[in-house]
Amino acid sequence: MGRAVTVATCALNQWALDFEGNLERILRSIDIAKSKGARYRLGPELEICGYGCSDHYYESDTLLHSFQVLEKLLESPATQDIICDVGMPVLHRNVRYNCRVIFLNKKILLIRPKISLANAGNYRELRWFTPWSKARHVEEYFLPRIIQEVTGQETVPFGDAVLATKDTCLGAEICEELWAPNSPHIEMGLDGVEIFTNSSGSHHVLRKAHARVDLVNSATAKNGGIYILANQKGCDGDRLYYDGCAMISMNGETVAQGSQFSLDDVEVLVATLDLEDVRSYRAEISSRNLAASKVNPYPRIKVNFALSCPDDLAVPTCMPIQWRHHSPEEEISLGPACWLWDYLRRSKQAGFLLPLSGGIDSSATACIVYSMCHQVCLAVKNGNADVLADARRIVNDETYIPEDPREFCKRVFTTCYMASENSSQDTCNRAKLLAEQIGSYHINLNIDAAVKAVVGVFSVVTGRTPRFSVYGGSSRESLALQNVQARIRMVLAYLFAQLTLWARGMPGGLLVLGSANVDESLRGYLTKYDCSSADINPIGGISKTDLKNFIQYCIENFQLTALRSIMSAPPTAELEPLVDGQVAQTDEADMGMTYAELSVYGKLRKIAKAGPYSMFCKLINMWQEICTPREVAFKVKHFFRMYSVNRHKMTTLTPSYHAENYSPDDNRFDLRPFLYNTSWSWQFRCIDKEVN
Repeated sequence: MGRAVTVATCALNQWALDFEGNLERILRSIDIAKSKGARYRLGPELEICGYGCSDHYYESDTLLHSFQVLEKLLESPATQDIICDVGMPVLHRNVRYNCRVIFLNKKILLIRPKISLANAGNYRELRWFTPWSKARHVEEYFLPRIIQEVTGQETVPFGDAVLATKDTCLGAEICEELWAPNSPHIEMGLDGVEIFTNSSGSHHVLRKAHARVDLVNSATAKNGGIYILANQKGCDGDRLYYDGCAMISMNGETVAQGSQFSLDDVEVLVATLDLEDVRSYRAEISSRNLAASKVNPYPRIKVNFALSCPDDLAVPTCMPIQWRHHSPEEEISLGPACWLWDYLRRSKQAGFLLPLSGGIDSSATACIVYSMCHQVCLAVKNGNADVLADARRIVNDETYIPEDPREFCKRVFTTCYMASENSSQDTCNRAKLLAEQIGSYHINLNIDAAVKAVVGVFSVVTGRTPRFSVYGGSSRESLALQNVQARIRMVLAYLFAQLTLWARGMPGGLLVLGSANVDESLRGYLTKYDCSSADINPIGGISKTDLKNFIQYCIENFQLTALRSIMSAPPTAELEPLVDGQVAQTDEADMGMTYAELSVYGKLRKIAKAGPYSMFCKLINMWQEICTPREVAFKVKHFFRMYSVNRHKMTTLTPSYHAENYSPDDNRFDLRPFLYNTSWSWQFRCIDKEVN
């Protein structure tokens, strides 16, 4: 009959410019797809060179090496008798495009350029690529000589076309095109395309996965059809974690779901589906059929190949499944943990060092490392040879097998409590107990001698000795003394990261982890070049509210009882002198706002694009039960003053895992000045007018 088609999609942990590794992972995915009977294999966006090449896309080397990898793929026996759909940059008539290259049996069938480029938030595709603007138009593309020698083709079709096989019709979308209001799959479906493909480079954001799943399912709910989505996974060299979730959907229902978080470098989904189910589904949608009769047809590339077999009556087909979403706490536990693992193994370091203060933020960071250790042990238990090889290299033991997360944590994770005369015994005890429960190698040290030495240099030079405000000093003196403590902790963190393993007779160095949350960064409640300055920060894109919920999750799922006292303690920097041995300084009192308020400000400022006046207008309604308009005005003004005064700190913010859409990351996500007129005179006058 020729009605049951078997197709494969995948999630690959590609790495920018790692052409050798990227080729190996692509070939492995094709091998797996073929072994499961697939006749078509889809891969992630720009999988050959890796999505995150950024300005390396400008380099001719990136184009050259991508074609060299394509040559290897075309020549490989693995790619025979299966339609392969791979992603790479292509230069056509001196214009650079983000393309799919679709080939079969050493012949390129079509090069399909991306039509809608992602250019918001973390994405800058218009910087490097040009969108293909010629709808339903195909041109000749002259192949490089190294490809001509393999394919025997001088030119191949380049443009907006679809593939017509012996049994069906396929059309490609690329990532952003699914999210566009005029997605190509709409018109393609009306023109008889039955299988839609989407190769993505879509990153993780808390609570985002359902949106992607809903879009894929809705793409075929109205119009019928099979939708196949591939995605990048892992950390490919920057702040983003690409969260897989490869999937296959038919007629509005999911039939195959890939994992969102995994240490597997290659994950392949295969589904066998009945084309007649698509045809019968479409047959009764009269509005669709009326629209289809008027559609402008796509150029069709004829392919002498079938995705089905003649004798397929006995072939079982896939049934719909219910998509299982992670809770936000599970996402925090798994996403940053996988990101840390990629960063650790690819940087070829021997582990992490974390200044562990006994507060919520550093404790949450420690729990994420502990979760990483859990994931490593689970992957090894499930037979992941890549993870085992990486773990053995990291701990410098070729016979080692990570089985116990606490034992593995001891080998790769060092925590350090850096006490001062302003530190309480409570936080010291909390840090020590948590370190014992997760198994980290824990160090206790005192920074007072270093602080006194630095302040002493100042006193010798100036003849003045600064004092804390509780001892009669000014606010300037007190703040300077707090900052000295914070910055010395950063210096010591890097010293111990470089030499702790040396002192223990072990090879390698450690990556320093930061632990400033997204709300503190937004407000600027941190010392520039303090312990927030690190190599990477797994919680820098996560709110305090979500971190508290994550801590509760760890208490319940990892049985880390030490976290209970950490949860109940008020957040404090412990930089000012104790009063009767107790902490007198708290974060929220210092900031003049609560963490819950900060989260609201952050979402309004970034996601709702609200300046001071618009934020005031929105909050007088949101907070009408708890604040007067005058109180709202005071809060909004205070936030914008503090935000603008401290914005310069974002220019040196430690690279952080991107998890929230209101992140103040200055690198490429939240592009704003760092020298403001902090009086906001015009804006605040507008607010005052409304208050009055």
